[in-house]
Amino acid sequence: MSTGTTTAGRAGLGGRLKEVTARPEFTLAVLAAVGFVALAVATDGNLLSRGTLDAFFRFLAVPIVIGLSQMVVLAIGQMNLAVGTLTGLCAMVAAWLMLEGGLPAPLAVPAALGVGLAAGLVNGLLVVFTRINGFIVTLATMTIIAGLRYGINGPDTFQGYSPGLRDLGTASVLGLPVVLVLALAVAVLVALFFGRAVMGRQLLATGGSPFAARLSGISNDRSIVIAHGLSGLLAGVAAVITVAASGSVNSSIGDDLLLPSFAAPIIGGVALTGGVVSVAGTCLAAFLVRLVDVMQAQFGINPRWIDLIVGAVVLGAVLLGTVRQKLSKGSS
Repeated sequence: MSTGTTTAGRAGLGGRLKEVTARPEFTLAVLAAVGFVALAVATDGNLLSRGTLDAFFRFLAVPIVIGLSQMVVLAIGQMNLAVGTLTGLCAMVAAWLMLEGGLPAPLAVPAALGVGLAAGLVNGLLVVFTRINGFIVTLATMTIIAGLRYGINGPDTFQGYSPGLRDLGTASVLGLPVVLVLALAVAVLVALFFGRAVMGRQLLATGGSPFAARLSGISNDRSIVIAHGLSGLLAGVAAVITVAASGSVNSSIGDDLLLPSFAAPIIGGVALTGGVVSVAGTCLAAFLVRLVDVMQAQFGINPRWIDLIVGAVVLGAVLLGTVRQKLSKGSS
């Protein structure tokens, strides 16, 4: 009896271990660990120096949050092309309110978050009322937001705002930058939203099958508005982190965030067709993209080559996801 129980327990443990190792997140975790060690060796340990390591993790915060911002829209099978410019707009608004408006950071930060939320809700409402895909709607609003961002201060740079906020951007807790801890806390909240909250599950149901979701009494229109609103709010969070960590902002802030916003969730295993999210995968993929950025800086590689590499990896992830989806349908 005890032998049978032990054998069954081992079989169960082996099955769970096999299930864990088969998950895309496990593969990404291994790749992240191997890539980090390889880059550390290639840089003769420079990556492990205190200053370089601190900068690595400090500037990992925004890619994580911006990836999550894109992920929540991908969850319903749509895209948000405006996440980068919206992040820049929120950053400019926060800086303007502190420097020109005379507001303290505790008031300017919520205002910037409110701008992100409002812009996201507008995107969602436009999708619902026009019945035009979010890709097209956010392509249009991206251009509008870019104009608004430039209109706040033109080509000039905002700097010298809130010393307290800038100190927060450079502070550390338990050896980790505060901004990274904030980004990870946001990731946990997003994971709980999709894993435990009814609204999060409804978003996934809408992305998985709008028709079935509607038959279940779920409002697909409400899911669209909430997903875009949450995406805008997360873009606002990324903006606040940018303002705190960078110490200065200008009208070009956010222009380089569009590709990373897609790279993190897609490489992380999020389905373009909707219905599937992976917060852990998105964070790990953001880590990998950050490794590529550091490699470019350490070895002086042309940034265009880096864009080519990241773009190729994203394309490969999309194709792999398509193959997996067809195989799963075939087996069922």
